[in-house]
Amino acid sequence: MNTTQLSVNVNKVALVRNTRHLGIPSVTRAAEICLHAGAHGITVHPRPDQRHIRAEDVHEIAALMQRWPGREYNIEGNPTQNLMDFIRAVKPHQCTFVPDSEEQFTSDRGWDLAQAQVRERVRPLVAEARALGVRVSLFIDPAPELMAHARDV
Repeated sequence: MNTTQLSVNVNKVALVRNTRHLGIPSVTRAAEICLHAGAHGITVHPRPDQRHIRAEDVHEIAALMQRWPGREYNIEGNPTQNLMDFIRAVKPHQCTFVPDSEEQFTSDRGWDLAQAQVRERVRPLVAEARALGVRVSLFIDPAPELMAHARDV
């Protein structure tokens, strides 16, 4: 039987670090503390504007995760922005495709997979991530009618 696993999103730690201009608190150290405390994984959302997670954080946490076999690294974001470059570079265990725009404050809705053009835009990106050996999660609204579209994509 599968059990629920905790993946800690460390974006807010990065947000605090970025407001201080001192390099503290360390996002990588926060991720390590979470792993020592029993978290199953670490999640980051590197936005193009780097308002919290920065490119170097993605790579430093990828290196950290190599020392934690059996734990998962999840990188989330919009695959039509900067996300695919990170997926190609670090090949996380999972990527979560989120349809947020660059100017959006936070993710507030899922992919509208009922629209064929949305499915066709996302489908090749899902295929590419899977070809790299990366599990894909789609951020969608909890609408039963979208489940078949998600499975199809």
